[in-house]
Amino acid sequence: MSGAPAPHQPRPTPRQDGFTNSERYALGAVALATALAGGAHYARVDHVSAFALATVALAGLAWTVSLATEQVGLRIGPAMTGFLHSTLGNLPEFFVVLFALRAGELTVAQTAILGSILVNALLVLGLVIVAGARRTNDGVMRFSARLPNDTATLLLLATFIIVLLGLTDASRDAASHHTTTISVVGAVAMLLVYGVWARQYLRSDDLAAVSAEKPRLAGAAAATLLLVGAGASAFVSEWFVDALAPTIDTLHISRAFAGLVIVAIAGNAVENVTGIVMAGRGRADLAISVVKNSVAQIAAFMYPLLVLVSLLTVTTLTFALAPVYIGALFGTAVIVWQITGDGEATAFEGAALIATFVILATVAAFE
Repeated sequence: MSGAPAPHQPRPTPRQDGFTNSERYALGAVALATALAGGAHYARVDHVSAFALATVALAGLAWTVSLATEQVGLRIGPAMTGFLHSTLGNLPEFFVVLFALRAGELTVAQTAILGSILVNALLVLGLVIVAGARRTNDGVMRFSARLPNDTATLLLLATFIIVLLGLTDASRDAASHHTTTISVVGAVAMLLVYGVWARQYLRSDDLAAVSAEKPRLAGAAAATLLLVGAGASAFVSEWFVDALAPTIDTLHISRAFAGLVIVAIAGNAVENVTGIVMAGRGRADLAISVVKNSVAQIAAFMYPLLVLVSLLTVTTLTFALAPVYIGALFGTAVIVWQITGDGEATAFEGAALIATFVILATVAAFE
């Protein structure tokens, strides 16, 4: 291309490796925070300090993954990018739940899964919508309605079996004595449905939706940064959870609140930051894809997969939950479907999602 460049807002000049100076400094700070968190964990310093350092490191790694995801997303469609990002971002939750089941901590495992679904579907999605709506001239964030509707279907499918088991348990009928068998059959069915959906969804990715903006990082560099950030997030999440129990005992925090709110927000920091950053930059489809893919994967893939894997651990995970959690999950599926099913949302609707999560967190604080 030749001629004078079109006038636009100046951007930081990238170095030869593609990173701007501020990004290089930020990545160095993230590496330092991660090293300090690891040192605090293995040196067995006081749990509150270790918890705080792990939280800072997790937030920094979330930013790292968001940077890499943005660069990857400039090369491929938003569907594939969101799917890949959510898969990597949900690895910490998978290992947290698996380790909890091996230790016999069923309540921790259940609240970690539910918290991940509810935080992403309510708090994070609400913040994404507010950020995206404020970015537009008319205050309306617009995106493809297909993924929100598909996510609502998968979430309602998971809710269906959970509600059924809750009703059988409440009535103490014959089916209530076969909760594990019903959960295993339901898990297999949900995984098959998820596989059909994922194949269909990824094959329909619109490559024309790729941004006209040119990526600054080489493909290999962006992919490596994404993998390293997600992998490090898994380690830091483990350090975070290890310090969590002593910390909540010291600070006298409800365990339900810790699982549904604190662990879920920290464990999903990757999706939290990435979705909001992408929405703020006007990349609505990618922002929605990251958050919605995470909800779909946890509800219809990770949860049923862990139900099957738990058969090999000392604690069996099922779809049987306390009534308050059943109500929260069903209400979440309905309100998310109602708000995002038409492919557009306003800041008011985003605020409604955030308020719903605040109400849920308040209930969890007294559980």
